[in-house]
Amino acid sequence: MKLKTKKSLVKKIKVTSSGKLKTRATGQNHYNTRATGNQRRDKRNDNDVYGAVAKNINRALAI
Repeated sequence: MKLKTKKSLVKKIKVTSSGKLKTRATGQNHYNTRATGNQRRDKRNDNDVYGAVAKNINRALAI
């Protein structure tokens, strides 16, 4: 029996062409005026997912 994909994860995670997982940086919604410029710029970039977590996410994405 095939595994079903967790649709909520599909919306949150991007799979690169090499198979790595990228996710959006947290803490971007509000209260950004008190963050420094470097912090605000860092939040715009996507983050890599840790290898141990990526294993579980790949299973949930049925990759």
